[in-house]
Amino acid sequence: MVLFDIEMPKWVLFFKPIIESLKRDGIESLIVSRGGESFTELNDVLKLHNLDFISIGEYGGASLKGKLEASLYRQNRLIEIVEKHDIKCVLSGSVVDINRVAFGLGIPIINFQDIPTKSFDDNYSSATPITRLTTPFSTYVFKPFMIPDNIYLHFGLEKSQVIEYDFLDPYIWLKDFKSDRAYLEKTLPEIDFKKPIVVVREEEYKASYVSKQTNFLYEALQEIKKLDINLIIIPRYEANYLKEDFPEAIILEKKIILQHLLAFANIFIGGGGTINCEACYFGTPVISTRSFISHYDKFLIDNELMIHSNDSKEILEHTKTLIKGNNREKAERIFAKMNLNIDLFTDKIKELISR
Repeated sequence: MVLFDIEMPKWVLFFKPIIESLKRDGIESLIVSRGGESFTELNDVLKLHNLDFISIGEYGGASLKGKLEASLYRQNRLIEIVEKHDIKCVLSGSVVDINRVAFGLGIPIINFQDIPTKSFDDNYSSATPITRLTTPFSTYVFKPFMIPDNIYLHFGLEKSQVIEYDFLDPYIWLKDFKSDRAYLEKTLPEIDFKKPIVVVREEEYKASYVSKQTNFLYEALQEIKKLDINLIIIPRYEANYLKEDFPEAIILEKKIILQHLLAFANIFIGGGGTINCEACYFGTPVISTRSFISHYDKFLIDNELMIHSNDSKEILEHTKTLIKGNNREKAERIFAKMNLNIDLFTDKIKELISR
């Protein structure tokens, strides 16, 4: 049996076709979630996609002590799970908990890593804590094409352990996705389709690779909300303060298939990574408000599908300009060059479980 440890919604979508491919080949998978009461979104997404899972542990909040205590708790629980189910290989988006457990028990580890550093250059000092803690444990690391191998070699891997795939992560679940305005009209009847749709997503400010929550996005939204638009805000964590500060906005608390919304949005303002990429895929103009520029951020910026800003006035001006157009033709041209090969992943999994 193969174990997938999933700690964020993005990996539900990424791993689902791999799990389905393994199932067709008679290989059973066990999904473990790091959901919980403090972060219900992950388990909601798993349920939305009809995937069975075991939910173990919490994130531990914003403090370092809380994160450490939560991780140690999960590791102990994961030892029980791994031994009970006779796990032969583990996969994750570089989750520290399962890496430590699998390494300690001598189980092969496949990590997927799309943000090894908080910069797009060769500054190894900007490597994320996750990169430092999980790369050395890896049997294999899979990474998208725009990230150089030398980052992983610097942290102890051989070149044969670093495997490149030829697409941006969201492509694996968006390639065959069909957007549906009727779905959006049914799930979000509050939207007035006669007005532009501006969708906003906060940065993951409690994550280990983000130093702090900043105010410039919220300052910009105080002005953006005055425009004649549908303002839709997707909370990262809590929603109450957003409701108080932006009563004019639609605060999206219920779980929906967000890709339909991204496809019909006129502009997306996002402090994350994956959802920014998804909006770019649909040709929706994107303003990244992330506190750093990753390798794939740089790729999207260089290809004029996204711009980056940490200034409230600049974000407002970009919004007024970008809301008038779209990048659909450009996006179609760029993503048409990408190649999805699920066998690249499943072949390595089969190799490891047959050892």
